[in-house]
Amino acid sequence: MTPADHTPTPSSDTERIARGLRGGDRIVLSRAITLIESKRADHRGSAAALMQALLPDTGKAVRVGITGAPGVGKSTLIDALGSMLTTNARKVAVLAVDPSSRRTGGSILADKTRMARLANEPNAFIRPSPSSGTLGGVAARTRETMLLCEVAGYDVVLVETIGVGQSEIAVADMTDFFLVLALPGAGDELQALKKGVVELADMIAVTKADGDNIARAKLAASQFSAALHILSPRSPHWSPPVVTCSALTGEGIEALWSHILDHRQRLTASGELAGHRGEQQVKWMWTMLEERLFEPLRSDRALKSSLPRIEADVAAGRLAPSAAVEKIAAMLARA
Repeated sequence: MTPADHTPTPSSDTERIARGLRGGDRIVLSRAITLIESKRADHRGSAAALMQALLPDTGKAVRVGITGAPGVGKSTLIDALGSMLTTNARKVAVLAVDPSSRRTGGSILADKTRMARLANEPNAFIRPSPSSGTLGGVAARTRETMLLCEVAGYDVVLVETIGVGQSEIAVADMTDFFLVLALPGAGDELQALKKGVVELADMIAVTKADGDNIARAKLAASQFSAALHILSPRSPHWSPPVVTCSALTGEGIEALWSHILDHRQRLTASGELAGHRGEQQVKWMWTMLEERLFEPLRSDRALKSSLPRIEADVAAGRLAPSAAVEKIAAMLARA
């Protein structure tokens, strides 16, 4: 006996959205993103049907994740890189993964003012992360937004991590190339980046390599290169380079992009890119399922109000963790 096929089918409305996206309509793109970010049950079904219908049209873009400590110049570099790409007839989408946006409102909104050139480019699209939800939920919505942008004709998608910690892993898990930005003065910066971020890097770019900073930037680059040699690269077909660049002068921006294209060519030729993307899709599925299963813990008032008491009982030793899990699971089943 085979299980029933519950693959969502598109309605006439989702078909209209799909046609608009394929035509590159920015208004329709914004509408589609709003649909996939909605938590309403009927919208969720429509969003699933839309994504299923669009699946054959996705996967053509260069997906680049970008991270770096506060003050490293992420927005300025994205502005410079994106503007260079749009000048060369590329269409660029800039997305954000910001698990802290529930408190801050999504800092990429303010970053639009620091991406002055790109924000005014007709071939650029800048979108903040959803304004609420867990990191898993925000990352899942960002992944779907990335696919919608691909369908709408954006052939470069830059995904910026604004938060810290697990957000770097989330961005690395949805992109093809993970770019880590670092400041000149590598001593402290090297220590700060040791927490697993360097291991994710496909390239390290030392920013603000201009004026009096040039010598410090070159020294930092040599120290990062030494650190990378100790680590095993993520791919047998790619050794992460370390470059210097200046968003202010534009020096090194074209070379940075050339490395990204070289990486894509090598991993495509080896078949690694297709395999990597397939693994990402499966991770994405499980992340979204986990988010769906745990949603009642955040939305059901009765269930939500019971959790502090259960946690207190576990902390005080009155309730075994395993018994608490059974209790919560039973409540979830009734929700």
